[in-house]
Amino acid sequence: MEPSSAEVAAAQTAPAEAGLHARVLDHLGTAICGGELAPGAILNIDELVDRYAVSRSVVREVLRVLASIGFIEARRRVGVMILPASAWNVFDPQVIRWRLASAGRMAQLRSITELRTAVEPHAAYLAANRIGHDEASDLVGLAAKMWAAGEAGDEERFLHLDIEFHRRVLLASGNEMFVRLQDLVAEVLTGRHKHHLMPHHPHEQALQMHADVAQAIQRRDGGRARQAMVQLMEQAFDEMKSLWEQTSVPDREAPPGSTNR
Repeated sequence: MEPSSAEVAAAQTAPAEAGLHARVLDHLGTAICGGELAPGAILNIDELVDRYAVSRSVVREVLRVLASIGFIEARRRVGVMILPASAWNVFDPQVIRWRLASAGRMAQLRSITELRTAVEPHAAYLAANRIGHDEASDLVGLAAKMWAAGEAGDEERFLHLDIEFHRRVLLASGNEMFVRLQDLVAEVLTGRHKHHLMPHHPHEQALQMHADVAQAIQRRDGGRARQAMVQLMEQAFDEMKSLWEQTSVPDREAPPGSTNR
């Protein structure tokens, strides 16, 4: 049966609607994270329709997504209100991406690095006790590929391998909750690359630390795997902070529920 003209039109407009939705969502999400839309501000649907030249259905869908991650709340006789950062779902990859694009970038990187420092070393410890022989060999091989990409200055390949390395460590831990953090880790590693918070040629020390983690896991030395991952997390943050101080202004935004140190 041939599709109707209405079905053809819907199929043709769906990608366009999706593109408009993504554009408006990213703009509003970044504006909220950056403080351009402050807590307590009211969003008006008709104004958003006019501002972005989109349909009411696109605006409603964007607002639905923002509400689902704690950015806004519809209140009777008030309207759609921007919520404070304490209400946000800070584990949502979109929130992480928007915060990395804001002036509070280093606060976001700090909070995620502190989380990773709490989780990934123990994931490495568990992986040393639970990983299979073939998976351990693959992890060592992956660290070697990272070294080659880093020395060659192939930033895109290094990023891909770095994301895969940390994904495999979380997966090998055998803890399903740790595994769910892989998207968060991928987002922050991608953000470091996008916002030029990693060197063109990774320091040899960082490359060696990845190799140390992999080799300790392969040897089933959980204590050494944990220690090497802690050192890797600390080195990564020191590296980001140094690059930030060279290229930007001091960080002024503290992550929700914490204070700058």
